[in-house]
Amino acid sequence: MSLAISKRLEGKTILITGASSGIGRSTAFEFARTAPKNLKLILTARRVDKLHQIAADIQKEVGDGVQVLPVQLDVSKPDEVREFVGKLPEEFKDIDVLVNNAGLSRGVARAPEIAEEDMNIMFDTNVTGLINMTQAILPIMLRRNNGEGAGDIINLGSIAGREPYVGGSIYCATKAAVKSFTESLRKELISTRIRVIEIDPGQVETEFSIVRYYGDKNKADAVYAGVTPLTPDDIAEIIVFAAGRKENVVIADLLVFPNHQASATIMHRRPT
Repeated sequence: MSLAISKRLEGKTILITGASSGIGRSTAFEFARTAPKNLKLILTARRVDKLHQIAADIQKEVGDGVQVLPVQLDVSKPDEVREFVGKLPEEFKDIDVLVNNAGLSRGVARAPEIAEEDMNIMFDTNVTGLINMTQAILPIMLRRNNGEGAGDIINLGSIAGREPYVGGSIYCATKAAVKSFTESLRKELISTRIRVIEIDPGQVETEFSIVRYYGDKNKADAVYAGVTPLTPDDIAEIIVFAAGRKENVVIADLLVFPNHQASATIMHRRPT
């Protein structure tokens, strides 16, 4: 990353949800490497032990210039989100960038066979959780500049929110909701200096498919057979790029594919 981006990010406090693995984990490292001299990172996830390991690894790599606060948080639980800001140490409460990354997919069932439990966890995490986190952090951003506000809200969407596909109706619906919420929020905040950004990845190899197939690694691995998917690092680089633009530049809506993908369902697979 350039020196200009590093300077723009210095002194900021970054909050990343779903930071224990995948895109969230990579984003934490990318921010730390980009602005290693003066940065605060708040990393949240359900698996707090993994967050502590990430914090230790970041400190080992970049030194004491990056302060990392691991916080156990399940964004699907409204009470936990509601209490989140009040429990933060004072020096971490002035959040500049919110990366709403936490999300998941469960199952590939079609109606009328979709499990209610799977529907609930996807909506509670991907939609309600994201909205609740945004509402918890937004007042902090609005208080800046005598009410004019400042800060970045970066929502992780998906190609699934633009193009529904068979076996993904609920997940696609949640990501479509994220897109609608993001676009409405951007319009609602147009009189402020708060940037609202959505990044929609195509196929990325993370724990996503393992979760979708209830831990069946063979089925998860088959998703990536014959292709070279994006990595979490690829998306992390884009997130940090968006946060590091000049104040008047908004990466409002960005769709990113791996080379083999042209849509949610059109991919070229090499023989295996």
